Amino acid sequence: MATTILLADDHPLLLNGTKEFLEKKWFKVIATATDGNSAYNRIVELQPDIAILDFDMPKLNGLEIAMEIKRNSLTTKVVILTLHKQESILKEVGKSIHGYVTKDSALEELEACLESIKNNTNYVGKKLLTSIHINSSTDSSVEKLTPTELKILKYLNKNFSSPQIAEELFISKRTVEKHRSNIIKKLEIDTTSQNALFLWLKNNPNIFNT
Repeated sequence: MATTILLADDHPLLLNGTKEFLEKKWFKVIATATDGNSAYNRIVELQPDIAILDFDMPKLNGLEIAMEIKRNSLTTKVVILTLHKQESILKEVGKSIHGYVTKDSALEELEACLESIKNNTNYVGKKLLTSIHINSSTDSSVEKLTPTELKILKYLNKNFSSPQIAEELFISKRTVEKHRSNIIKKLEIDTTSQNALFLWLKNNPNIFNT
C-alpha cells in the first residue's frame, strides 16, 4: 500500500514541484496546504502516514504543527522540509518530528528520508549535520526561546513592526509585545538603551542561517 502524505508549503511552485516528485516515486499525496492551520486541520481529518511541512508558514509553523500532533497523540509522522538550518529544529528529531531535510538537498534526500521513516528510523539530512551553526556566544540563550518567540524574533530581524507581526501571525499587537518582553528577558538583553532588541540582532548577524 502506498504511503499517504500531506504536503504543506506556502510557496506554490515549491509545493507543486515536491508533489510531482513524490508522485513519480509512487508516494500518494492525499492533500496539500499553504498555511499551518489548514495543514493541521487536514492532518486531523485525513490522518496521513507522513506530513511533510515547511518550517516557516503563516499561522502555524511546521514545528508548532508537529507539537500539536504529538500533544493530541495523532499517528502522523512529521518531516520538516525547509530552507532553515537551525539547531532548535534538529533537537526535535526523535521528539516531535521524525525527519529534517533542507530544500537545497531535497530531491537527493527526501526519498531516502521517507523510506527511513517507513522503516521506523528517524532521518536527518547529511548537509544539515555538517552545516548547522548558531553563533556559539548566543547559542544557549536562544535555545530558551519557544517556537513562537523564535518566529517573532525572525520578523524583528526583518525590521517588521509589532502591528505587522501581529497581522502576519493572526495575533494581537499586545500578544506580540508580551512575546517581545519575554524574548528580551530570556536573551538577557540590557534594556537601558533604546531599541535594545534591534541592536542585539544587529550585533548577532549569524543567529539565523537560512
